Amino acid sequence: MYPVIAITGPRQSGKTTLARKLFPNYLYLNLENLDLLSAAQADPRNFLHLGNGQKIIIDEIQKLPGLFSYIQVEVDERKIPGQFIITGSQQFELSEKISQSLAGRVANFVLLPLSISEIGKIPTYEKLAIDGFYPRIYDRPIPPKDYYRDYLSTYIERDVRQVKNIGDLSSFQRFLQLVAGRVGQIVNLSSLASDAGISHRTAESWLSVLEASYIIFRLQPYFQNFGKRVIKSPKLYFYDTGLLCYLLGIDNPKGLSVHFATGHIFENMVIIDYLKKTFNDRSGDRLYFFRDNNDLELDLIIDHGGIQKGIEIKSGKTFNLEMLSGLVAWQKLNSHASETGYLIYNGELEQKIGNNKVINWKTFCKFFPLDRHGKAVK
Repeated sequence: MYPVIAITGPRQSGKTTLARKLFPNYLYLNLENLDLLSAAQADPRNFLHLGNGQKIIIDEIQKLPGLFSYIQVEVDERKIPGQFIITGSQQFELSEKISQSLAGRVANFVLLPLSISEIGKIPTYEKLAIDGFYPRIYDRPIPPKDYYRDYLSTYIERDVRQVKNIGDLSSFQRFLQLVAGRVGQIVNLSSLASDAGISHRTAESWLSVLEASYIIFRLQPYFQNFGKRVIKSPKLYFYDTGLLCYLLGIDNPKGLSVHFATGHIFENMVIIDYLKKTFNDRSGDRLYFFRDNNDLELDLIIDHGGIQKGIEIKSGKTFNLEMLSGLVAWQKLNSHASETGYLIYNGELEQKIGNNKVINWKTFCKFFPLDRHGKAVK
């Protein structure tokens, strides 16, 4: 339907593999190749005609943002559906360039690492969280500790410098480790900056770098119709729990099970898996959390067409009614709440308590987006 398809996502999430698999007859041009990059810089118009009329995949297009204007001219002149497939791993800069040059001409897709249902045989929560979801770990296989050490080294030394001119990379890496220690927590820039020994402004800038390169995301609070009594700062989460565990020094299931952040890591894994579903389905679902000044909290709210579904997430294996207290209290406060809410936990016993359902995380991660009655939408 569009002349340009953009596939963005973190480095090594499978963008290139996906594009080449789906479009095998396209000419593939990778701007990581210095010769091709030089050719594109020297003569952009000729570069876009290298295929002599063949459709083209341009990989890592963030290497040459100036190419977008030439692509705009090309697609406006030729009007060929699917003429260009472009990929990139820096969402902020790419989004800005796309909105400036290709608005109305491009279909945007986000490809994150594998979802839980794509893994196949699902191991325990602890092993899955430590292994993470990058395809190469399952394709090779590579020990997660080795993979994430190399991934982090490449990210720090190459990608960070491309997104922003950061002089002290060792300070940035320490900052990243401090961010990992705050997973699932409300963003407190003053505290984070103080612990990292940097300014408040630098801390915000560096968080933006992590977001731009698909390392972290901020889950926004839901505060409509609740006035001043709710927390309006976002929470921090990671796009991949494997990298998160590596940054926290967790490399075995037993270590994760007793780690202070195990509950937040479990929460992170469930939330990011649903976020992957919204991207894969290109759904309009919006994700939030809720917390008020009285410490009433709900881990995840899925806004589906104006109906909010409440999700409580607990890493415990034994159910007790107290686990549902936040969900039930929130449902009483919110007139837009779905008839059915969910408690997602690490236990095996699944049951219905009133209108709410208690289910294992593996069950939840197989769900399609849910309708207003809490039923799966296929």
